[in-house]
Amino acid sequence: MKPIIGVSSNLTELVLSVPTDNIHAVTRFGGVPIVLPNMETELIDSIANLIDGLLLTGGGDIDPTLFGEEPHRSLGSIVPERDEFEVELIKKMLEQNKPILGLCRGAQIMSIAAGGDMYQDIYGQIETTLLQHDQKAPRTHASHFVQLVEGTVLKHIIGKDRIKVNSFHHQAVRKIPQGYQISGIASDGIIEAFESQHHSFVIGIQWHPECLVTTGDDSSEAIFKGFIEACKNSSKRLSFQ
Repeated sequence: MKPIIGVSSNLTELVLSVPTDNIHAVTRFGGVPIVLPNMETELIDSIANLIDGLLLTGGGDIDPTLFGEEPHRSLGSIVPERDEFEVELIKKMLEQNKPILGLCRGAQIMSIAAGGDMYQDIYGQIETTLLQHDQKAPRTHASHFVQLVEGTVLKHIIGKDRIKVNSFHHQAVRKIPQGYQISGIASDGIIEAFESQHHSFVIGIQWHPECLVTTGDDSSEAIFKGFIEACKNSSKRLSFQ
């Protein structure tokens, strides 16, 4: 059986959308993608029981009141319905120990749902000189390096000490949740990846490997292969319950 992967979506003026790179990355490595809504929170239990894994895609900014802050002047557009839906679904997936892969915004909302927080705007809230994290280059171009942390799941599945990634964000994870650890970091200190120490596969990454898969980038392929494989194992466990 191919695992069913819930894919989070954007919500703009009552229209749901998701970049097809996410869909292609899931299907390429053996998953069956299902695009999820952002408004029907009463269906969270049913959705979590249906899917074998959750892919949290990128998108706009996140409501800072979710982690006790008021809006920074550089905060961009937010979609409260999406924030609420994803937070509740993440919590349910964590309860069931089902795999989660968070990409960019997806990593940030995963941090918040698990009890961490984030920078609303890294350039306005960090005083040190930063890299260009909102690259002015095609999405298929890898623009800066990430150092992977020894002993982490991410380092194990990629098999390298340092990788090159693309970058399209002005927000970033600040404090990772309790029970999680940093698994990738940029040269300027920005957290680029983190993962749960208590779940089988729960990883948040700040870049967009779904775009790099199309170029044959082996590190990006390894991330999706590892995620889908974890979802297959989740599917097998559930089939015998």
